[in-house]
Amino acid sequence: MAVAAAVAVLSAQAPELRLRIVSPADDVYLAGSVRLVAAVEPAARAREVAEVTFFADGTQVCAIPAPPFECDWEATGPGGRIVAHQIRAVATLRDGRRLVANVRTRDLEYVEAVDVDVVQITAVVTNEQGRFVTGLTAEDFSVTEDGRPQAITYFAGENTPLELVAAIDVSGSVHDVLPGMKLAAKRFLAGLGPRDQVTVLGFNDNIFTLARRSTDRVARERAIDRLASWGGTALYDAIMHGVEVLGRQPGRRSMVLFTDGDDQSSHAPLETAVSTTEGSDATIYAIGQGRAVNVKPLQKLLQRLAATSGGRAFFSNDTAKLNGVFAEILDDLHHQYLLGYPAPGSQRDGKWHRLAVEVKGHKYTVRARQGYRLGSGR
Repeated sequence: MAVAAAVAVLSAQAPELRLRIVSPADDVYLAGSVRLVAAVEPAARAREVAEVTFFADGTQVCAIPAPPFECDWEATGPGGRIVAHQIRAVATLRDGRRLVANVRTRDLEYVEAVDVDVVQITAVVTNEQGRFVTGLTAEDFSVTEDGRPQAITYFAGENTPLELVAAIDVSGSVHDVLPGMKLAAKRFLAGLGPRDQVTVLGFNDNIFTLARRSTDRVARERAIDRLASWGGTALYDAIMHGVEVLGRQPGRRSMVLFTDGDDQSSHAPLETAVSTTEGSDATIYAIGQGRAVNVKPLQKLLQRLAATSGGRAFFSNDTAKLNGVFAEILDDLHHQYLLGYPAPGSQRDGKWHRLAVEVKGHKYTVRARQGYRLGSGR
């Protein structure tokens, strides 16, 4: 009886009070005005908090005496640079105790100058023999928008850190190809750089985040192992969600999309999915497998999304060829250049603006984003 009473007392105790920084998230890039947000959990006990104070890099930003615990802060570093920050929130309780939460954001150390509002272009350059051209600098490139030359204001060479979303179709029809796809995908993800951030999504009728944005190779592999096939295909929803996960942060961003069939279950229409990708500067690599090889409208869609973004589309009925496909994508990712220039504010009209990228003085082939729509999501 005494033991039972003790258990009852313990179970009746209030849950532990804790402080969490809701925004910004850990390990993201910050620029411009940022909203700092903290939450006390459980929320019902927020009345026990006398004040929440935010600090950025050791300097007090604000002190808030009551919920909501949030305030604005200017994150951009000297000269417009995106620098790493240590954000700390301290909750002082009415009984004198303190709760502390921390996040650390990333710097963009490889970019010489960053404009908070820029057009970003990833470019892959090959010579007449189809071999990658390496070692180029910003001065080697020319960029035009709607035929007008643009001044490249920032530049990053090959093998700079990458943000990648792997979006994998796990509908019921992929059952037979899933084992081979898992092996090829794990080999591909293992070939990424140690600083590359990866999110793994599975999609059928719904979208599942199996591994959140991380450099953790083990987490990626476990995420792939958890893939199981069932349900229909919400392809358009998956495309939109993948682009949204990549967001608008500066740097290289790509999505690798694997599917075997046409859309059956999306809430979003095709036009919305297309406009979302056109408003993003992420590069899309699409892999059509199985039934997708024979569905012509799907082929055209994947080819359009890939080509417009500067990526590539692959189609094969042979699962054994997936290793080669993923290897080609990996090779591309290792040889991307990143170019940027200030977005013309006068052209935020939702219209399509055509981009052209060339290497001066050479007949090299440059595969890059073909255009963008300001005001359509970028």
